[in-house]
Amino acid sequence: MQIHVLIPVFNRLHHTQRVIESLRAQTRANDVRIVVINDGSTDGTRDYLAGQADVTTLEGDGSLWWGGAIDLGLRHVLANASPNDYVLFLNNDTWFAPDYVDTLVRVSREGGGAAVGSVIHEENRDDPLVSIGPRISINHIAVWDLLAELPEQERRSPKPVYRVDALSGRGTLYPVCLFKTHGGMRPRLLPHYLADYEIAMRFARDARTPLLVSSQAIVFSPPVYGNEVAQLGWWERHFGQRSSSNVIRRLAFYGMVGSPLQRLTAPLRLAYFGMSRYLHQKLKPRTSIT
Repeated sequence: MQIHVLIPVFNRLHHTQRVIESLRAQTRANDVRIVVINDGSTDGTRDYLAGQADVTTLEGDGSLWWGGAIDLGLRHVLANASPNDYVLFLNNDTWFAPDYVDTLVRVSREGGGAAVGSVIHEENRDDPLVSIGPRISINHIAVWDLLAELPEQERRSPKPVYRVDALSGRGTLYPVCLFKTHGGMRPRLLPHYLADYEIAMRFARDARTPLLVSSQAIVFSPPVYGNEVAQLGWWERHFGQRSSSNVIRRLAFYGMVGSPLQRLTAPLRLAYFGMSRYLHQKLKPRTSIT
């Protein structure tokens, strides 16, 4: 049994070095196969990776984005993967304890072949837990984090395992058989944001795969965790590839998840709730300071 770790990277060499060292320190290091998809980095990443004998490097030209990079990595590992292998999606700006991979594999097995995600801890924070996993209301076109539903005491002492509605690419383990049976990424429709949610929800819908998050599988992240769109201009916020609010990608996502009726009515609901939230924000009374 092997765990094929896929890590898309674009620059940020210091992060790539750190995540590779974390993987080398794993208790299951002999089972780990590291695949880095370098999408046109210009900061010395390519030269560094060329010197890492235990790392397979796949090269992109800067146009892959996250979904395309994972798709390239999947096509590489699935060609020779065994049915009992796993695939682990990781971001390069993460690091973790030596039992991290072992915890993911254990929880997957205990969950009957579940897909298992990680909780996010932000460094240098009191109460470092910043994310458990997404809740998604397909009908209302809404996404929030399960963490927001927990009382303060449970935030500081979470349960061992949670069920979520989707899984992020920031540390998620999948049994390899899911990709061989139900397909891989769809980078033309979802090249970046929401690509990770879509594939997890597809496995949950088509294969009845449990989507779990283990609070003991912790990925540590710098304070830059998350996506800030407030500073983007109007066009970049709604149509830029770097924006999680990209209207076209959101329409593609909601057109692929849920029931046939939900997928069919996605454009109408996206327009209705988008306009409703915009008007609510515009009409909300402003508090003046005197």
